[in-house]
Amino acid sequence: MKKIGLIINPIAGMGGRVGLKGTDGENIIEKAIELGSKKESGIKAQRALEELKDVKDDFIIYLASGEMGEDVVDKLGYKYEVIYNPGKKTSRDDTLKLAQKLFEEKVDLIVFVGGDGTARDIFSAVETKIPAVGVPAGVKIHSPVYGKTPELTGRLVRDFIDGKELDYRDEEVVDLDEEAFRNDKVEVRLFGYLKVPFDQTYLQNQKSPTPQSDEKAQESIALEIIDSMEDDVYYIIGSGTTPMHILEELGLDYTILGVDIVQNKKLVAKDVNEKEIIDIIKGHKAKLIVTPMGGQGYVFGRGNQQLSQNVLRLLEKDDITIIATEGKLKGLGDNDLLIYTLDDEVDKKLSGYYRVVIGYGRYLVHRASNGRD
Repeated sequence: MKKIGLIINPIAGMGGRVGLKGTDGENIIEKAIELGSKKESGIKAQRALEELKDVKDDFIIYLASGEMGEDVVDKLGYKYEVIYNPGKKTSRDDTLKLAQKLFEEKVDLIVFVGGDGTARDIFSAVETKIPAVGVPAGVKIHSPVYGKTPELTGRLVRDFIDGKELDYRDEEVVDLDEEAFRNDKVEVRLFGYLKVPFDQTYLQNQKSPTPQSDEKAQESIALEIIDSMEDDVYYIIGSGTTPMHILEELGLDYTILGVDIVQNKKLVAKDVNEKEIIDIIKGHKAKLIVTPMGGQGYVFGRGNQQLSQNVLRLLEKDDITIIATEGKLKGLGDNDLLIYTLDDEVDKKLSGYYRVVIGYGRYLVHRASNGRD
């Protein structure tokens, strides 16, 4: 019987919808709660673990009490053993202590739920001594130690439990400086490596930036979007350097890593969160311009959680324009663009083929899906 260690970071991803770009630091967590942010990591953990139903008699899960693990696993009816009891407010220290206990318990695999900060903590505790794989639940996930979606992570764990022969690779644990990120600066550091059971079918790539050589293409895309803008329509401009060029060509202030709103080619609001977007566009004609996350292909659900299922319910598929340089799009190969909002109806509504703008008057057709089918 396989021994699986589980660590859920309950606060992972809470800063996304409210525009805080992460949850590092107690003051940021408190601000996220004040702004109405809800915890989602438990939901994503459950989606991953539900993939193990067919092999539920072949493993036991070692975990912490409460929302760090027991609440989810008890609901699923799997065998488990509580080996750590965190306080009412969980912290990085709880992750480190639980990971150390899992190492002492000699588990076969650690499954952790969080973002890049959680991956850093797992590395700090166990390095490459135990295989580990992540369920994506954070705002910023650059490290290639995570599955593409919670369900795909679960399928990889199921293969592990089922005894499928898997390769193991030491994959990079990288993290973004959140304070710099909130000031529109991307500063990513390598912190270490985790030993990951490797199957490219399930695992995401490391996030990659748009090459500097694509700048002319980005400007061309921006001009195409500007020339197609309609009067009195709110344009929600997503995060990233390619959308940034739209505001730059309009001579407007912008946030590279946030979401801005434009109407009649004038800035309406800068760096908005979920609630602010809804308050502005509800009852009005609105369109959305987004670009996929480089190397990973996420359109919704990663890095732009302000564009939540609640926002996307107000839009139709035809209201969404995806923009990307030809190099970024071709870098995804035959993989779908990813839409993962935690709302299956919204995912289904927005899935399908898109005419992706790659230049002025230039398009490539690419499929988008929730990555689970």
